[in-house]
Amino acid sequence: MTGDVSERPSLLVVDDDDVLRERLVRAFRERGYDATGVPNGDQALTVAASDPPEFAVVDLRMPGRPGLEVVRELIALDPLTQVVVLTGYGSIATAVEAIRTGAKHYLTKPADADQILRAFRGDAAPPSETGAPAASPSPDPETPSLARTEWEHIQRVLADVNGNVSEAARRLGLHRRSLQRKLSKYPPSR
Repeated sequence: MTGDVSERPSLLVVDDDDVLRERLVRAFRERGYDATGVPNGDQALTVAASDPPEFAVVDLRMPGRPGLEVVRELIALDPLTQVVVLTGYGSIATAVEAIRTGAKHYLTKPADADQILRAFRGDAAPPSETGAPAASPSPDPETPSLARTEWEHIQRVLADVNGNVSEAARRLGLHRRSLQRKLSKYPPSR
């Protein structure tokens, strides 16, 4: 068993959600990765500076250094590091920005280890154009519904104001009670 850990691909999980981070680290270790978890961008860059990971899973929104900045700096340390961005606040704009920053893929939470590994392999990416005749159009299973997009936008604004419902309602142009009614509902399914 000598050298066993050094032969395993290194994977860094950067997420401020302790439960999710530890669950992912454990799952990646069970799948043969030398996984390490850290709660913020500063610690991630400290770990990566001494030994850049082959793979990284980075939360988009964390206290301190933003996830996209962490992605940029991880790739600057080692351009071969493959990064998947995770977020609870998915939107097309942030997905595009994550890919432009250098991430290999972008997934919304909750995502499990197998989904993340498929994203690293490229299995979760949209199929490339092959020149084959187009089949009948089918809805993209990753496209969120309008209700889901609204709910995610409300959650994003609420996070921006640190949970202040009155301020979030003002920014959204809603009455506070209307916002509270929307928040009392479960998130719409995709």
